[in-house]
Amino acid sequence: MKLATDIGGTFTDLVYLDETTGDYFLAKSLSTPPHFSRGIMDAIHKSDLDPGAVTGFVHGATVVINALTERKGARTALVTTEGCRDVLEIGRANRPDIYNMRFRKQPPFVPRELRFEIAERMNYKGEVVTELDMRTVDTVAKQIEAEACEAVAVCLLHSYANPDHELKVAARLRELLPNVLVTASSEITREWREYERTSTAALNAYVQPVAAAYLRQLATSLNEEGIEAPVDIMKSNGGTSSLDFVAEQPIHLVESGPVGGVIGAAALGKLIGEPNLITMDIGGTTAKCSLIENGDYKITTEYRIERDDRSAGYPIKAPVVDIVEIGAGGGSVAWIDVGGALKIGPRSAGASPGPASYGLGGTEPTVTDANLIAGRINPDYFLGGELKLDLAKARAAYQPIADALGVSIEETAIGVIRLANANMINALKLVSVRRGYDPREFALIAFGGGGSMHAVALASDLRVGKVIIPVAPGHFSAFGMMMSDAMQDYLLTALTSSVEESRGRVGTIFEDLESQAIDYFLAAGFDRGQIELIRSLDMRYNGQEHTVRVRVPDGELDFETLNDQFHAAHEKAYTFRLPSGVEIVNYHVSAVVPTTKPALAELPPGTGQPPLKSTRTVDFDTWGILESAVYERTDLFPGCIFHGPAIIEEAAASTVVPPGVRGTIDPIGNIVLTIGDEA
Repeated sequence: MKLATDIGGTFTDLVYLDETTGDYFLAKSLSTPPHFSRGIMDAIHKSDLDPGAVTGFVHGATVVINALTERKGARTALVTTEGCRDVLEIGRANRPDIYNMRFRKQPPFVPRELRFEIAERMNYKGEVVTELDMRTVDTVAKQIEAEACEAVAVCLLHSYANPDHELKVAARLRELLPNVLVTASSEITREWREYERTSTAALNAYVQPVAAAYLRQLATSLNEEGIEAPVDIMKSNGGTSSLDFVAEQPIHLVESGPVGGVIGAAALGKLIGEPNLITMDIGGTTAKCSLIENGDYKITTEYRIERDDRSAGYPIKAPVVDIVEIGAGGGSVAWIDVGGALKIGPRSAGASPGPASYGLGGTEPTVTDANLIAGRINPDYFLGGELKLDLAKARAAYQPIADALGVSIEETAIGVIRLANANMINALKLVSVRRGYDPREFALIAFGGGGSMHAVALASDLRVGKVIIPVAPGHFSAFGMMMSDAMQDYLLTALTSSVEESRGRVGTIFEDLESQAIDYFLAAGFDRGQIELIRSLDMRYNGQEHTVRVRVPDGELDFETLNDQFHAAHEKAYTFRLPSGVEIVNYHVSAVVPTTKPALAELPPGTGQPPLKSTRTVDFDTWGILESAVYERTDLFPGCIFHGPAIIEEAAASTVVPPGVRGTIDPIGNIVLTIGDEA
């Protein structure tokens, strides 16, 4: 069996696949913060699987993002070049809220008293300007020890060009401070930008003790359960790595859970002939969206945590699947601000105490409670009936907001759903319209516990004509992790003119990066023939500041074709191209070892109409309050056709099908909803 688990803010999902029969099984349990491994064990116990039969385990962890957002990391020091102590404090001037006269810059994760300077300096070419003085390193080590720091980040000026000094400093600190975890920025990334590199190293050091302890506990718990299979951890770049690697570089786990859904969507899209997809993952705490073009998801190293319309956030210079995430999940709390306006999130009721309707002690109104009041959720069939929802408690939670707004509870609930949809539409536009893509040329694939409830409303606003609800949408991120491959990324900043005369330099740099990638996987026990290498370049016009990424075709490098690809990519992103020269900024090699993917067997077709489970009154917002057909998803069969108004119920999700929408089931069990003229 192959097993995958995904820890969310509210639920922990488990999927396991019988690789002999092709059958898969699902389990879901409440997440158990701060001891998240308990939720995994609860899901394993509920699944009734045979631990000894597990041959592979893939895990998506939220421990890193939780430690960062909750500020529950380690006491961390920073060691940097003399004169660069305040890089974290200075940051960038690109704050989004430029007219806010009361702006307060976010405090750095490492306070000034824990930032130390040493004597050394490299220039931007990697040439030594000031020799490294090890005596200053020894002095700093004593200061770090006196401050009782648990972790230290080392980020020296221009170490991306030449990491020699930085690696020597890190080695010396590990020797002098054996109980302190040391992070060197060049071990995580060789990409330039001093502030971003420093932030990445500091954040990795900040979460490393917490992440390492969590991963050790997870491994111990699995062994005690009888699961002795190797543990692969889902990374933010869409691939997996060993537990030992991510324990050293946990910053690669910052989006570990959400990327599973994107990977699954890309794999599913290729299988059903839908290479262009916009993903919408609505969980209990957040809503996440991404874009897949021609079967490929986007990777960025411009990721920031806690970025919003008031704050620039904290940068992480590590490869991350390009995901936009907002605080608008099922557990997001509705509230009235001081001006009397209705707001949603970003605070969530989470798993404990949870939405008011859970009856677990929560009293605040959430999006889940609103959908329950609107009739979109069956209170007796939530989690397949495992958790009975209390409609009276949901209505009681919404009464104060309804009174404040002077409307009924039902109108308030629909207002909350509308506001949640509006927030999600803005996120969807960030990954599509704002980046030069027309949503009408894509299908929307929706998953997560709440994705299928909001999908058609979101697609209608974006004028997307097709919505796909995969099998078991509430477990889809965990299922997507089974589709992931082992992957490592290697990046290097090396400014190079994109001209024929640079052929030798470009080839040499790529060969060096590929050699590092091959060595990594050979050391991990893989054969050379299993390793696939993917090249790409970050390019820009001469004189520009930022870049666009261009995939380098296999075979002999053709600079004319490469530059044409860049012009087209730049025009798509920024609507124009220039007749000026082109420059290569960053080299990127992705090394991939493909894994065996779960086979999705076609289901036997049926005839006639699917059986009706029941009917109930549902508020479809602008479509009206209507008596609706209710179907059980397991009763639907390939080829069957149904029309809205309808609700499709399953254990961990409900699909809302408004009037005028046509639905069918494809050969492997996906719900395909058609909106507009074709319906």
